[in-house]
Amino acid sequence: MIDVAVQMDPLEKINFAGDSTFALMLEAQRRGCRLWHYTPDRLSLDGGALKAVAHYITVFDDPSRYYELGPSRELDLSAVDVVLLRQDPPFDLAYITSTHFLEKIQSRVLVVNDPANVRNAPEKIFVMEFPDLMPPTLLTRERGAIEAFRAEHGEIVMKPLYGHGGASVFKVATSDPNFGSLFDLFSTTFREPWVVQQFLPAVSEGDKRILLVDGEALGAINRIPAENDIRSNMVRGGAAAATALTDREREICARLGPELKRRGLLFVGIDVIDGYLTEINVTSPTGLRALSRLGGPDLAAPILDAIEAKLRNLRKNA
Repeated sequence: MIDVAVQMDPLEKINFAGDSTFALMLEAQRRGCRLWHYTPDRLSLDGGALKAVAHYITVFDDPSRYYELGPSRELDLSAVDVVLLRQDPPFDLAYITSTHFLEKIQSRVLVVNDPANVRNAPEKIFVMEFPDLMPPTLLTRERGAIEAFRAEHGEIVMKPLYGHGGASVFKVATSDPNFGSLFDLFSTTFREPWVVQQFLPAVSEGDKRILLVDGEALGAINRIPAENDIRSNMVRGGAAAATALTDREREICARLGPELKRRGLLFVGIDVIDGYLTEINVTSPTGLRALSRLGGPDLAAPILDAIEAKLRNLRKNA
């Protein structure tokens, strides 16, 4: 029996209908895996031993009763087979610390996604390694640099570098009386640089989330913003629609795939607007349930296939 420990957010806070972690847990349980659940705040590094206060969990594909927890116990994470690193952002020092902790067990336990590379591939910085695939993008908190960028590229989008879920994403016009106030707000709220990106008007037609498993694109959904909003995130009112990949999007995936695989980023969601790559999501990608609901493939199965293959390889080389 394979023991799978899932590091994620509190279960009562998940969106049952859309949570990709829950989809992975259902598939793992279907295969006979034993599931454990813990939140990152229950981790302890005791000398060289990484432990978590965890619960044995049974999951049900039933919105009225979707999980049942056993008694809590101290779980030695080096004794499990797989850890799914699936807590949602913010990608802050607590998140970074948990990746350092999980590195301690990697010689014996398969951690998905690889914690060192989750830490070293922040979603809005890692993408900058592929500037030819992106719209013009600047990472800065320097006002003069932003004003020069806006003068060159026209309308822009400003968002926090470590933001998530479409929070604090603003469109700024070429001549915008709110820019000064927005700059002041960002300056006092965020210590890190910000993402400044040329606005892509075609976002109104959708922001495509493409799901890659072990470097291969296996499915996509088109997220269409609500009326009078530029944010396509489904938690911000965006609507998911079925879609197919264009030649340009396949080209983007072919460029990214080998690097994702090399880094141990087994489950990744990239965002593409009008043929431009905007983000590479590695912390806790979503979209599995929406894709399946729209008639696409159930990607929980190939993700678990890939996990089992990597686990066999880890045991073989142990």
